[in-house]
Amino acid sequence: MTSKNILIIGGTIFLGRHIAEEGLRRGHSITLFHRGIHGAELFPTCEHIVGDRASNVEQLRGRSFDVVIDTCGYKPGDLELLAEVLAPCQPHYIYISTISVFASYPKGLSFSEDAPLAPGNDGYGPEKARSEERVRDVYGDRATIIRPGLIVGPFDLTARFTYWPTRIERGGTVLVPGSPDRSVQFIDVRDLAAWVIHCASTEVLGTYNATGPDTRFTMNDLCGSCIRVTGSDAALTWIDDETLLAQDVAPWKDLPLWIPEDDEEMGGMMLADVRSALDKGLTFRSCDETVRDTLTWHHQAMPYAVHEAFSTLSAEREAEILRSVL
Repeated sequence: MTSKNILIIGGTIFLGRHIAEEGLRRGHSITLFHRGIHGAELFPTCEHIVGDRASNVEQLRGRSFDVVIDTCGYKPGDLELLAEVLAPCQPHYIYISTISVFASYPKGLSFSEDAPLAPGNDGYGPEKARSEERVRDVYGDRATIIRPGLIVGPFDLTARFTYWPTRIERGGTVLVPGSPDRSVQFIDVRDLAAWVIHCASTEVLGTYNATGPDTRFTMNDLCGSCIRVTGSDAALTWIDDETLLAQDVAPWKDLPLWIPEDDEEMGGMMLADVRSALDKGLTFRSCDETVRDTLTWHHQAMPYAVHEAFSTLSAEREAEILRSVL
């Protein structure tokens, strides 16, 4: 394998951190461009360039990289200054997008990469969709667009996955939403990072959904993994979608990985077709490993700052709902 000169935009918090670590492990030269706010002490053998993609990219002007991996471009405007200074060196540009770019997720239907994109410029999904378009405009067939679903694992500060291992570890009567056999999709950050570096190493080009493992993995499988790893005495109590909605429980936010299956616009969001990425080398570790390592990190890292936008169902609220519906 030929060593690549890789620039990572970000690289010090979650996904970027794991990408940098994987790139170093595989013998690539890694440069990190970040604001110097988080994780500046990480990867001392790497070159760190401190700047702001929105206002100060001058230290990148005139530099040449084989690959640029963009982990944190959220709006088309985030790409403009970087394009001005990086496009002349014609790098392979890997843009981390999201499955939220699609216009809708009809219930019961799987969706591939060519499903219609969200229109407009308002909100996370549409802005990422327009950002994808800008990447293609600038880098053409030198671009790779990767659309992950929920990214999970060590150093995830959102609690959007960690809720389930920690809640089941606590044991007792556990409120679990929807049907036991409904599909859930997520990707371990280390599997995604490994595949991003694989794409960089072998010039995998194009657009790919990257979540999984596939549509046959269920919420019951996830809960079973959490019980198996923790040895918990948790008693799973399945509450149907309609009852939870009547109790004003917010899908995804209060109970992560829950989207009512009958929702006309969002019911199929965890039915992404990932066969194209699998054909290009994406692989998945076991859920048990993800649960175990996430819990280990969680306990070692506490207390840590969970983003306030992702506050999940409290123990008190869960008990109140269970009392109301049982």
